[in-house]
Amino acid sequence: QVRLVESGGGLVQPGESLRLTCAASGFTFNDYAVAWFRQAAGKEREGVSCLGSSGSTYYQDSVKGRFTISKDHAKNTVILQMNNLKPEDTGVYYCATSFCVSGPRIAVPSDIMGQGTQVTVSS
Repeated sequence: QVRLVESGGGLVQPGESLRLTCAASGFTFNDYAVAWFRQAAGKEREGVSCLGSSGSTYYQDSVKGRFTISKDHAKNTVILQMNNLKPEDTGVYYCATSFCVSGPRIAVPSDIMGQGTQVTVSS
């Protein structure tokens, strides 16, 4: 079964960190670009970060310098390390196979998207 499963979300205070993991089953990430999206309550889903198949990275301006996307080939996972979290980072985070694009959109999801993991940043 081809699917993506996100994990690592939770409730944290502003300034703290979370590490989100996107695990693939039924296929390998090797030849895919993978992106993280998030959706806050009442808002549209937005691209947060994208990792191209060649290793190029893309970040939304609001997370540059705080978030890092990476791939663990051995574990077939994509990681989103989120530091110095802010309340505006709150939302459901999804990973998806994607096309990375320049500009504010960051990525366009393609075939596979996970069910999401909730991130809540609140004092």
